[in-house]
Formats: sequence, C-alpha cells, structure tokens
Amino acid sequence: MFSFLHPEYFWLLLVVPVYVAWYIWQHRHLDATIQVSSLTPMKGVGNSWKSYLRHLPMVLRMLALVCAVAVIARPQSTDSYRDEKTEGIDIVMTMDISGSMRAMDFKPNRLEAAKDVAIKFISGRENDNIGLVIFAGESFTQCPMTTDHTTLANLFNDIKTGMLEDGTAIGSGLATSISRIKESKAKSKVIILLTDGVNNRGSITPIKAAEIAQTFGVRVYTIGVGTRGTAPFPVETVYGVQYQDVEVEIDEELLTQIADMTGGKYFRATDKKSLQSIYEEIDQLEKTIMDVREYTKRTEEFLPWAIACALLMLLELLLRGTILRTLP
Repeated sequence: MFSFLHPEYFWLLLVVPVYVAWYIWQHRHLDATIQVSSLTPMKGVGNSWKSYLRHLPMVLRMLALVCAVAVIARPQSTDSYRDEKTEGIDIVMTMDISGSMRAMDFKPNRLEAAKDVAIKFISGRENDNIGLVIFAGESFTQCPMTTDHTTLANLFNDIKTGMLEDGTAIGSGLATSISRIKESKAKSKVIILLTDGVNNRGSITPIKAAEIAQTFGVRVYTIGVGTRGTAPFPVETVYGVQYQDVEVEIDEELLTQIADMTGGKYFRATDKKSLQSIYEEIDQLEKTIMDVREYTKRTEEFLPWAIACALLMLLELLLRGTILRTLP
C-alpha cells in the first residue's frame, strides 16, 4: 500500500495554476525588437525547433515543484498482514406482525419502527448467519439463515400486517425459529423474539417451545413492544380512519420466563429509542469471537521523488544555460 503521511501539503500545488496563468499573461505578446525594411527574404522560413521548446523550462520547473511537494508530504509504502479468526453467531429474528402492531405509540407505528431498528441491527453484524421468521395467528419463515444481509433487509422491508391470519401465536413463532436454527454448528445460537401481545393462538404453547429451545442450546431474547397504559390504534369507520385508545396488554411474565429458561433476557420497549438501545445491548451481549494478529511495516519512499526533483531542476538550468539561452 502507498500513502502520504501529510497529504495536506498538496494544497501548496494551488500555486501551479496561478503561476501558469501568470506565465501565459507575461508571454501573451512577442513584440519584435529588430526593425527591417522587408520580410521578403524570410518567406518560406518556418519556426525553428527552439521556438517549440521555449516553454519547456517552465514545464520542468512545475514538475520539479510537484516532486518537491510530494517529498515534504512524506510518501510511505506499507507492508501489513492480518490473521483473523472469526466465529459468527447464528441468529433468528422472530417478529410479531399481528394487527396490533399497527398501534401508533411508536412512530410511524410499532411494526415500521421494529423493522427499521432490526435492519440497523443486522447491518452491523457482517459475519453472522441471520434468518427471519414472522408470526401472527400462524408462523412463517420469511428468510432462511443467510449471510446475504442486503437480501435479508429487503425481505424485512416487505413485511406488513395482514400477511398471515391474525392472532398472536408466540409458541408457533418460537417453534418455527427453533426449527431453522437447531441444526446450526455455531457455538452461539440466538433467537430474538419481538411481540406486543398475549399468546392466544397456535398448536404449541410458548413454554413448550422454550423447553425445546433449551434442549438445543438456543438462547432466546424476548422483547415486549408497547407503551404502558393505552396506545392510539387506527380503526376504519364510515367516516374514514379514526384513532382509538386501546389497552396495551403484553404478557411480560411469560416473556420473562421464556428468556430465563433459555439463558436469554427479557426487555420492554416503550418507544423507538428504547427499542434501539435494547438491540444495542443484545449486540454487546452477543459479540462475535475474533482473534486478530496484525503486523505493519512502513517504509519512507521520498528518495525517488527527491531525485526526480533534483534532475528536473538540473535539466532546466542546463537548457536555460545552453540551447535555450536568451540574450539580454
């Protein structure tokens, strides 16, 4: 790798266009200094090769200046290598998309806020295998485990309420997530389950699903989304969309029990900022294992630039003193 330790010195090169402009202005007229009665004997005589080279000293001087600036900017070459041992974490994001996720205690609503924060979370975990499961009255794998986080983010953006039969089947959502991660060879297997309600659907109970997760060594982090008290909820009426305050019900005891059984942790998010901090905490709790050995060697590379500068200046002096010499 090649770089300059002090690239700010290249601002000095702004003098080059200024000097060139001044040079052109100085040589805009070439007035004759010898008067003769007739130019007839000189017809057919073209410009000599010296006339074409008269600007060469100026060009050499500018090139020498560029080399001099490069010298004081301290060019350096870098030899380095980095040994890295990385062990990614397998994560399944399990998201509630039931109708209650349209509540507007988060801006613009719970679902959109949850999607936005989750996408930012996965963008910072480049080495992890991440999947996405959605659930309402039933569950569905929106994206299998993948390291293609761009595709995963696009599938997150496609999520909306109404994709599945309405309801809150926390057990089914968790069971589907476990089926996606249980065969993982990673040492760390994590499920992040986000919901805003109480389990009321599904053929498997949340506690049974948690026991299965425990069997396969899967940690489950649970997040309850919703303000405390009531939240505005959009309702279609004959007069258009009206907003009604609806009681927020989250089975925090159940979510805490699921997290405790699997070695995870329960969080309560009452606004988008607190949801963001929850994902940041999970990000710190589930850091990727990485062993790094780094070696760097820097070598000063100013000598070729200094030699080039000296040669250009010497060549200019030689030309000015010999074949391009001007008489006073």
